[in-house]
Amino acid sequence: MYEKQFISEAVQRSAATDVDRRKLFTMLGVAGVGAAAATVVGGAAANAAPADAASDAATDAAVLNFALNLEYLEAEFYLRAVTGEGLGSKDVHGTGKYGTVSGGHEVPFKSKAIAKYAREIARDEREHVRFLRGALGKSAVARPKISLDAAFTAAAVAAGVIKKGQKFDAFANDTNFLLAAFLFEDVGVTAYKGAAGLITNKTYLDAAAGILAVEAYHAGAIRTVLSAEAEKNHAVYGIVQKLSDARDSLDGKGDDDQGIKYGSDSGWKPKNPSNLVPTDRHGIAYGRTPDHVLNIVYLNPKKVTKGGFYPNGVNGGVNTSGGAAS
Repeated sequence: MYEKQFISEAVQRSAATDVDRRKLFTMLGVAGVGAAAATVVGGAAANAAPADAASDAATDAAVLNFALNLEYLEAEFYLRAVTGEGLGSKDVHGTGKYGTVSGGHEVPFKSKAIAKYAREIARDEREHVRFLRGALGKSAVARPKISLDAAFTAAAVAAGVIKKGQKFDAFANDTNFLLAAFLFEDVGVTAYKGAAGLITNKTYLDAAAGILAVEAYHAGAIRTVLSAEAEKNHAVYGIVQKLSDARDSLDGKGDDDQGIKYGSDSGWKPKNPSNLVPTDRHGIAYGRTPDHVLNIVYLNPKKVTKGGFYPNGVNGGVNTSGGAAS
């Protein structure tokens, strides 16, 4: 009885509209507590406006679909790294243009610890895809076309990690995998932080906060392991800083992005403290607006609708980058 009352009150607080609320209450009356709990998370999204509908203001469904596009990319990267294969057919179809994934292969991990971390993160990212797809229902967008090998190489060239004409294989070894993961994880954390203010439905906001926490754990783990790798090979500090600077050059004004040690120089200084958690002077993590996140994943500082890791762009209403001047 208490559980049913709790769910009922949650619906009252969280349903986006009166129509959503009535439908959720109807389901609550005929379903068991377990099914009703699932409805609290996902029921309202099924009745949201189509994700690809044009709108001046991003709807909750559009914001969650923006996040789903990012989760597709992360899941494909990690799953390929640990299994050699990506998402299954049941996890990739939806509204918008469905796309294939190019590149990626199983990483020949030498470190058992790094391999274990990678497997755990891969599982989390796959479940994020499934959770968001379930919450969005028929509004969920399909996985867009994703480029891994070519995009990682382009990002490494732009950052000055390799020269033009060379190839960066993110799946070649432990260190390359960690560098590629660093490129994604910090962006994921700032993306959810920046998108949180756009979500109006409290249930969706709670779910996004939960995913943000997981992404932050992932980012912290990757930064920690990278720092340990840098202690053995000091050149890693400089490479990470180059990747951080490259992200900063794409995502608008300001210098928020941070490497794994304080200071922007590429030389290693033992007196410099570690920087496992990138924050402002108040110890608060910063966020990126969705358009600036797209600047990074499109690998373009200009206002565009495709490029980089998404050769044909992302699916859904939030699909245009902002331009570095914005």
